[in-house]
Amino acid sequence: MKKIKITLVKSPIDRPERQKLTLKALGLNKTNSVKEVEATPQVLGMVRKVEHLVKVEEA
Repeated sequence: MKKIKITLVKSPIDRPERQKLTLKALGLNKTNSVKEVEATPQVLGMVRKVEHLVKVEEA
C-alpha cells in the first residue's frame, strides 16, 4: 500500500466533537503535528471528514 503524510494545519478548537475524535484517531493532537499512515479506505474516509483542517501529501 502507498503511504500518505497527514499534517494538522488548523486548530480543532471550536469544531464539532466528531471532528476532534477523528483527528485523535488519526494520531494528530497538536497543530503542525505530522503522521505517516497507509492509504487504506478507512484512513482516506477519516481524512475526507477533516480535510479542511489537514494537509495531505504522498510519502
